[in-house]
Amino acid sequence: IDIFLSIFLIAIFFIFIIIISMIIKFTSHGPVLFWSKRVGKNDIIFDMPKFRTMQIGAPLVATDKLFNSKKFITKFGSFLRKSSLDELPQLICIFKGEMSFVGPRPALFNQYELINLRKKYGINKLTPGLTGWAQINGRDNISLQKKVTLDKEYLNNKSIYFDIQILFKTLLFTISSK
Repeated sequence: IDIFLSIFLIAIFFIFIIIISMIIKFTSHGPVLFWSKRVGKNDIIFDMPKFRTMQIGAPLVATDKLFNSKKFITKFGSFLRKSSLDELPQLICIFKGEMSFVGPRPALFNQYELINLRKKYGINKLTPGLTGWAQINGRDNISLQKKVTLDKEYLNNKSIYFDIQILFKTLLFTISSK
């Protein structure tokens, strides 16, 4: 399902991907994509692309860990983040099997506490997702422990029906900019 749906969405959003790429290139200095080292299934590190939303030279840490992160975000990057369009390049990772549409969000390689907690509860055995249970229940506005509790809840209740619920809520939250 992931591979078929990723191919379908890449085709549907192809023109938007081109337009977004051109806007990024013309409105800020640097590459169109930002690649970050992420922790995948079974703790395998992979490179995850996003449209670049930050200025060149921004610290390589989770945005919620930055003091005054807004000063590093480009004008167009703010829109991309709010609309979640910065995530579109991750369809490539879904196509390659490094990610799924639904699962725990892949941790940055240096989020050691999150990585260790996920390993402790077996969450690291799941394929990380574009969206997930913790994403629609607080994203970066919840504690690390709460995030892992929600990831564990997802692990214990994983099903096609649950995934469809999460995808539907993600779509609703994205449309309403929550």
